[in-house]
Amino acid sequence: MTIKTFRLGGDLTIDRLGFGAMRLAMGTFDGPTRAPENGVAVLRRAVELGVNHIDTAGFYGRGTVRANELIRTALTPYRDDLVIATKVGPLPGPDGVPSGQAAADQLRGLVEADLRALGLDRLDLVYLRVGGMTGPGGESITERFTVLAALREEGLIRHLGVSNVDAAQLAEARAIAPVTAVQNQHTDDVGLLTACEEAGIAYVPYFPLGGGGNPLDTERLGRVAARLGATAAQVQLASLLASSPSVLAIPGTGSLDHLEENLTAGDLVLGDDDLAELAGLRA
Repeated sequence: MTIKTFRLGGDLTIDRLGFGAMRLAMGTFDGPTRAPENGVAVLRRAVELGVNHIDTAGFYGRGTVRANELIRTALTPYRDDLVIATKVGPLPGPDGVPSGQAAADQLRGLVEADLRALGLDRLDLVYLRVGGMTGPGGESITERFTVLAALREEGLIRHLGVSNVDAAQLAEARAIAPVTAVQNQHTDDVGLLTACEEAGIAYVPYFPLGGGGNPLDTERLGRVAARLGATAAQVQLASLLASSPSVLAIPGTGSLDHLEENLTAGDLVLGDDDLAELAGLRA
């Protein structure tokens, strides 16, 4: 059986199937904004269904429709067991797409802005999101991660993570402060995933249901789904959870129906034949 929970940072027990907030405010970064009341309804229902890990960012949204404000409106006062993770680093351009990257001296302001927007005194988990929409690697993160490590020492951050990184950048960060989670697009970097599992670090693939130029193999997923009486999305999420006990899934949606469908994947059991057929799928 798939273990359903993960001990984040050694002190926060969370369900391995969480919720990503990117699609609450809009379907894509350059798409139209959604009605705020829909996002509030989805968040409240997610928590009702047992979600206790929400992944968000200050750059999720446009204008007055922003994921962090929706989270605060929907869920305060927060449940004691609710873990909210956020990301800092990307800076939105004039079109709202996060195409820029914050310098080290801008990170405190971004963390403080997330604290205000979410109505929190301390953030449970803050990722340093590195680079743009290209793959990881190629730049030092020491100066920026050191800033976040100092904010952790001040008590503004509980745990630290890194996003869109390679093994060298993860090692660079761990030499500065404990790293609790890695958020990358794919689970196909087996070496990095194994390193996280051995160190007790959560591995959180973003775009778990496709996106970012990474479409799902719906034909293969569909064959397994048909055998199990499930949907392709449910099989994809279940396969992620089966890939490693350190993997957390954070599917996001602005639809109540899709929310319920996604969260049902936590109870879907894939057999050896199913996993063999799905082998080679990218997250």
